[in-house]
Amino acid sequence: MNISLIARTGAKLVFAAALGAGAMAMTGLPVRLPAREEVPRPAAKPAVLQSAMQTIDAAAADPAPYVIKDVLQIDHPLRHGDYVWNDEGVPAGPLLITVDLEAQTLSVFRAGYEIGVAVIVYGADEKPTPLGAFAISEKDADHVSNLYDAPMPYMLRLTDDGVAIHGSEVAADAATHGCVGVPTAFAKRLFGQAKLGDRVVITRDRMLRIGNSVPVA
Repeated sequence: MNISLIARTGAKLVFAAALGAGAMAMTGLPVRLPAREEVPRPAAKPAVLQSAMQTIDAAAADPAPYVIKDVLQIDHPLRHGDYVWNDEGVPAGPLLITVDLEAQTLSVFRAGYEIGVAVIVYGADEKPTPLGAFAISEKDADHVSNLYDAPMPYMLRLTDDGVAIHGSEVAADAATHGCVGVPTAFAKRLFGQAKLGDRVVITRDRMLRIGNSVPVA
């Protein structure tokens, strides 16, 4: 099974999901909560509390690839402003956030299982969103940009120069100054899951498959 891509066709987004050997192309129906495949899930382990610096240091010291175990089954199109979230039955575990600028999507994985997907806005040509692997270095639910005096709700900082994931208006004609903007309701859910030191991998035009290992360093 492949994680599908969102691609721009004129003014529309098309969500192509490859299921088995077949594929589907979608064009404008409302999103419904996706079902999950029946797959074995490991028992949840108790969470271990760590300080912010311990978490960041541990992430830097152990850049082992992150294995994708399961993805959300989405059989309807995702349009600007849409997202899905379903963490029912997913155990506790390490969080990974992946961003595909070409597909205009952000995915959230916990313990290897995808629990959320959102359509994004990202950096304009003169202020591009950087590619690479980043660790979340700051969380601020009520952040306001000191450069642009703009609200950045549920901000997860990725770089020292201000690139972050945050709640935003997600529209076809919108862009950011390098940040990754997601629907604010989705940003709130993500903010509740993410911890300092959690990894964010930003790519362009990368398709993931179940069983793939995602480099996080």
